[in-house]
Amino acid sequence: MQLAKLRETKSTIRFSAKLFRPKATEKIGSWTLLTLPKNASAKLPSRGMTMVEGTINGFPFRTALEPNGKGSHWLRVNKTMRDAAGADAVDTVTVEITRAGEEPEVRVPMDLRKALAAAPLAQAGWEDITPMARRDWIFSISSAKQPETRRRRIEKACDMLASGKRRLCCFPGIKWLMKKNAKSCGMWLPLPNSQNRFLPRSTK
Repeated sequence: MQLAKLRETKSTIRFSAKLFRPKATEKIGSWTLLTLPKNASAKLPSRGMTMVEGTINGFPFRTALEPNGKGSHWLRVNKTMRDAAGADAVDTVTVEITRAGEEPEVRVPMDLRKALAAAPLAQAGWEDITPMARRDWIFSISSAKQPETRRRRIEKACDMLASGKRRLCCFPGIKWLMKKNAKSCGMWLPLPNSQNRFLPRSTK
């Protein structure tokens, strides 16, 4: 059965990219990565984690793109998704993505809330950025293991917001987030009603 194309909208991002397997997982071979071209990443609302839905070689998915620390995003592609897409590491795949749903709001920690209230310019900047951007700042602060590190991150966040900084290109908490979500292999989720409609392509 041929998959219908994503609806033509201005928010649809299309690109081709090559799958690759990080050296740390070469022996395991359970999942691969795909790095978005920078011009595709630039069309997203945030340099941080962003929920998207779309297709990879025509197979539907829903997942969270993660910042790669180099001005772009990557997404994790597990074996199930590779099989469904008929692709493997080093193969080039065609991807179409759109933002998935509304940007979620995350509860602002009390210490950050107090710091923002004491810095009017930072508070104004905080209120002017997107919910997804606010989530990135909160994740960066929440990933601190020591109280002093957390305090410094809050101070730095307030200074950067007051100076007009809207987004974190990458943040210290990304390793913590990846470790926390490691078992989900990138949080690939099938789209509603997509199960049992498409079978993995056979490989020779």
